[in-house]
Amino acid sequence: MSTAPRLRERYQNEIIAAMTEEFSYTNVMQVPKLVKIVASMGVGEGREDAAVVNAAAEELMQICGQRPKLTKARKSISNFRLREGMTVGCFVTLRGDRMYEFLDRLVALALPRIRDFRGLSPNGFDGRGNYSLGLREQALFPEIDPDRVQRVQGMNVTIVTSAGTDAEALALLKRLGLPLAEK
Repeated sequence: MSTAPRLRERYQNEIIAAMTEEFSYTNVMQVPKLVKIVASMGVGEGREDAAVVNAAAEELMQICGQRPKLTKARKSISNFRLREGMTVGCFVTLRGDRMYEFLDRLVALALPRIRDFRGLSPNGFDGRGNYSLGLREQALFPEIDPDRVQRVQGMNVTIVTSAGTDAEALALLKRLGLPLAEK
């Protein structure tokens, strides 16, 4: 029998009560929660070499613990020598325990490894309570062996919450430990 992720327990034991008090919710179901986390890698060079896409997908699988889905180009763009249907990236949608474990590793292990890190930009909110951030390299995660990385690859991480406003999402993510810089 496995134990519940650390962040999930913290959310249930501390964050729900604190958020209810701060925003005067009348019902526990009004408290914003994490819905999903989407991690994606765009691999433009994948149109010439399928091995590049496969390597990126393998690294994303090591980081997230779930097999990524390959994304294909929707339109042909002649300037980029891109044809419709070519593989151009991969993504993973995390929910449940894997989502909390990934966020915990992102906050506790990956972000502190960024050189000259002063906090994440508070401008990553979309107006509907979701937050997106970009990482310059995948080797920040401890699952990736830096010596085996053939190509430094960035990735995007989108944290989707049930919050209706950015203020509620900001309060939730700060309580979950996301190091957001002050505006």
